[in-house]
Amino acid sequence: MLSDSQPAAIDALVRDIAAVARFQDRAAFARLFGHFAPRVKAYLLRLGADQGQAEDLMQDVMLTVWRKAPAYDAKLASPSTWIFAIARNRRIDALRRDRRQRLDIEDPGLLPEPDALPDRTLDAGRWERRLAAALEELPAEQAQMLRLAYYEDRSHGDIAQSLRLPLGTVKSRLRLAVAKLRTMFEPDQ
Repeated sequence: MLSDSQPAAIDALVRDIAAVARFQDRAAFARLFGHFAPRVKAYLLRLGADQGQAEDLMQDVMLTVWRKAPAYDAKLASPSTWIFAIARNRRIDALRRDRRQRLDIEDPGLLPEPDALPDRTLDAGRWERRLAAALEELPAEQAQMLRLAYYEDRSHGDIAQSLRLPLGTVKSRLRLAVAKLRTMFEPDQ
């Protein structure tokens, strides 16, 4: 069994990674796989992965070693440091995926909207009537712009094209209309 603390063993691993990087040397990769695969799997098990997930992640780590061998720099890290960092990162990615996949049925974002309270429904109705009256007080072209932009959710460019108006005209009419609505809805002074 090779130990990374032995300089000759480390040199051999570095040479194998270099051979994989330069020549896609399958024999060198087989040696790397034989040395690291069981260690990586044991490491992943210690990190809390179950047997199946540890096996899958180990395969992914070793595939990454094959693909990313040209990126390995022996001056920056030993082979084991590089490979175990890849394994740790794969485990973190798996944990993040698992968290996203689990649904919490108590999550407020998944619960239906509660029915509106009667006083809020009444307030909303009053607000809608007040807004409709305010729109009637605006010049027709400004009210039209507001309806198209906010009720029909159309873009400024789409409004300009459909009404055959310059884009700047559409934007200024919308700006003026919003400003007038704000003054109409300001609290009494």
